[in-house]
Amino acid sequence: MKPPGSLPHTGGCLCGSVRYEIDEHPLGTSYCHCEDCRRASGAPATAWTFFRSGSLRFVASLPKTLQWAGRERTFCPNCGTPLTFLDPALPHIFEVTTGSLDHPGQFPPGDHNWINDRLAWFPTGDGLPEFPENSPPPQTPVE
Repeated sequence: MKPPGSLPHTGGCLCGSVRYEIDEHPLGTSYCHCEDCRRASGAPATAWTFFRSGSLRFVASLPKTLQWAGRERTFCPNCGTPLTFLDPALPHIFEVTTGSLDHPGQFPPGDHNWINDRLAWFPTGDGLPEFPENSPPPQTPVE
């Protein structure tokens, strides 16, 4: 196994049938509290790591794609693990679920977005910036 932090960044689903590689460093990571992410993940919030579009390739099997609310999510067709998110309003970036990366500890979140949808029983209290809806889109890679 390659050392954490080296390229390509790798990840995949719970059952191992879908695997991916990303050949660039991340642009950032954010917690999302929106209702759609909660329902897609089954969790009170989802951590997403942002990368530049065109840097991801699936290397073992292909995920299932779901078009929802004008956006695109991918999941493992076998185990259901949520994998990626693409918003056509931000065509220069895509997101992967931080938990699907092989070394998720290397990608700590920098903020919380969609606080307007946050569950009352899930306070953050970690001191990270909070945004009522989307946080500002990331621009430069984090190494």
